[in-house]
Amino acid sequence: MKNLVTLVSGLLFGFGLLLSGMANPAKVQNFLDLFGTWDPSLAFVMGGAIAVTMPGFWLVTRRSKPLFNTVFHLPTRTDFDMRLIAGSAIFGIGWGLGGFCPGPAVTALPLAAEGTLIFVATMLTGMAASKYLLNRQDNRV
Repeated sequence: MKNLVTLVSGLLFGFGLLLSGMANPAKVQNFLDLFGTWDPSLAFVMGGAIAVTMPGFWLVTRRSKPLFNTVFHLPTRTDFDMRLIAGSAIFGIGWGLGGFCPGPAVTALPLAAEGTLIFVATMLTGMAASKYLLNRQDNRV
């Protein structure tokens, strides 16, 4: 049942990304182009996501355990460190330049557009390099 719910949730998320136009990198790039072809619709998509997520987190905190697991796996750290700041900056720069973040990029893969394929390949390379470097750093400490 857990796998089925995970699959349905992923499909619903992907469908929402397609429906909102987030699988189109021009949507993000036009949102960032304040003095050109500015498109404010991304703000409405994000607002809608927040409007759904906030009550969801509120409901999660009211339950003693999840439906398909024994414990919740929620973030516990509240501090800011250089890894978080640097990672956020790199993510934001990549999002602005490429017009994708990981979810919409994977959702757009079946379209096989050259830009999408290049973005996903470089994203996966960056993820692997980051994991490799962080593992090396952790082994030194």
